[in-house]
Amino acid sequence: MPNDFLFWFLAIVATLLVGAGKGGLPLVGMLTVPVLSLSISPVAAAGLMLPLYILSDMYGLWLYRKEYDLRNLKILIPASAIGIVVGWALASHTNDDIVLVLVGLIGLFYCIDTLLKSRRKLEPRPADVPRGIFWGSLTGFTSFVSHAGAPPFQMYVLPQKLEKMVYAGTSTIAFAIINLLKLPPYWFLGQVNVSSLKTCLVLAPLALFGAWAGYKMTTLLPEKLFFRIVEVALFLVSLKLLYDGVRGLI
Repeated sequence: MPNDFLFWFLAIVATLLVGAGKGGLPLVGMLTVPVLSLSISPVAAAGLMLPLYILSDMYGLWLYRKEYDLRNLKILIPASAIGIVVGWALASHTNDDIVLVLVGLIGLFYCIDTLLKSRRKLEPRPADVPRGIFWGSLTGFTSFVSHAGAPPFQMYVLPQKLEKMVYAGTSTIAFAIINLLKLPPYWFLGQVNVSSLKTCLVLAPLALFGAWAGYKMTTLLPEKLFFRIVEVALFLVSLKLLYDGVRGLI
């Protein structure tokens, strides 16, 4: 890994974002790869961040051990495993830029759809298997390719209108398991290696601090404001992913 100041500065910022995301702050963890890609390649950035995601996940699992929706987890985790296997099988053939464009469009579609529906009161849409398999598989696939599984996840979970902490816990637990499932393929593909693990050891305390800080902020935010932040963050991240994908294709 690079030893220059820019790399370490961006790595520290990215690590804090990883932890804050696992602590419950919406979608900020998705910004880690784009941030770190300012110094190293996106593939190397994804590999470097994965162990830090997993470390933060372990803390997040403890924080949200009593606050989650079990039905969602039963549907989303097996579906995500399917997406991860597909991502691994297609790793040498997948165009990362096309995936970024797809994920960005999904997120923007949800935001626009939510805005159009905001003028009328909609009943919560319960978790169901067909939609869960579709969005869960897409979550696993996009998470494997670029740690960008949040927009498909939101498309399925946000319409359910879960309570704030249950939503945060469900998200944290689901992605904790997804990230563990991604570790063996990342190792075999060389994206996680001995050198990257040494760098992770240096950054590990920051990931744990970020998770603690993210959880504290989540508990303090009013529920309406929390979900408004989710939607705004989803919109901004989706724009960023769409921009990066289109730029890479041009």
